[in-house]
Amino acid sequence: MRIGFLCNHDQIHQIAHSLPIALAMADLGHDVLVAASSDAIVAEIGRLAGPEGLAKLKLVRLDVRRASSRLVERVLGEIVPARKLVIYRDNLELFRSLDVLVVTERTSLLLKQRYGLHDLKMVLADHGAGDRAIGFGASAAQFDHILAAGPKIRDRLVAEAGVDPANITITGYAKFDTAGTQRPVLPMQANSRPTVLYNPHLSPHLSSWYTMGRAVMEHFVASDRYNLIFAPHIMLFHRRFVVTIDRLRIDRPGTVDPRWLAAPNIHVDTSSRALTDMTYTRAADVYLGDVSSQVYEFLREPRPCLFLNAHHVDYAGDRNYAHWQAGPVLGSVDDLDARIDHAIASHDATYRPVQEQLFAYTFDLTGEPSGVRAARAITALYA
Repeated sequence: MRIGFLCNHDQIHQIAHSLPIALAMADLGHDVLVAASSDAIVAEIGRLAGPEGLAKLKLVRLDVRRASSRLVERVLGEIVPARKLVIYRDNLELFRSLDVLVVTERTSLLLKQRYGLHDLKMVLADHGAGDRAIGFGASAAQFDHILAAGPKIRDRLVAEAGVDPANITITGYAKFDTAGTQRPVLPMQANSRPTVLYNPHLSPHLSSWYTMGRAVMEHFVASDRYNLIFAPHIMLFHRRFVVTIDRLRIDRPGTVDPRWLAAPNIHVDTSSRALTDMTYTRAADVYLGDVSSQVYEFLREPRPCLFLNAHHVDYAGDRNYAHWQAGPVLGSVDDLDARIDHAIASHDATYRPVQEQLFAYTFDLTGEPSGVRAARAITALYA
């Protein structure tokens, strides 16, 4: 079996969802190729795998090869992920050489839809395990197999995307294999204040950032009671404009105010790998967000949560907002300290049991690492 793992994105946040599987496949004796589309991704693969793990893999650097592709990247790259798209066309020879390709997102289906690689078995090990409708679109049924984090993902893929249950295997959440055991401590936390993580998504039609984010930041600049970690989706500030395709929207994220950077109780991070490796979801005491799947990573250790309903969504009973059951939902940032206080005070009695149920339905975790479970599943299917 010629098996490849594709790491093709503008940022590094999807790597931890598949690399543990690749390493486990290598440990089972398979020849494993990992295809990376940027120097930053190559470096992150090396960091996560370590020298011993990296020695077990064949690491291939993909690139934009055609002059026409370089032109597309140069003209459109500031607005849309053009490089990610042209990578497929420019590296078809490599993809044709594989029997199985494990991917972490759905644009890779272009290999079947546009370029006719119908014999290539494509396995989805999705990045994140959130509730957004885009994760359960009909395109998921085009994968040959899907590795699901838990029963929630399986149930929604079957009900909403029409995926054959026989084409889904529950294998847990490989990203958890990469997390350390000790809770990180940021320097500002030496002040002993509780620390809030503000984790807005990037999508303009879903995120709280564009209408409420600056008010959140200004609140914590003035706060003498709470620390703040501002750790948005790693793609929020990646470009000058954010464009989403699940619902066509465009907006500008703007810039980070120097006053936020100077505040001693605020830690701002818009681009480092700590945004992707659960550093902040493990370090914080309270979660403040909107629709990011990272809330489920935060819930691995149940703690108080609050959610910002910036778009006045009628969310009751909407499974796309199931995670909003994990804490109070706010329509504004008025009296934010008092609302955080309430979330903390009501957590154990009201929200902890709900969080535990949400987590258990989202993730099926066992004593065996999820990456190993996934590797065994792929081997049983295709070896």
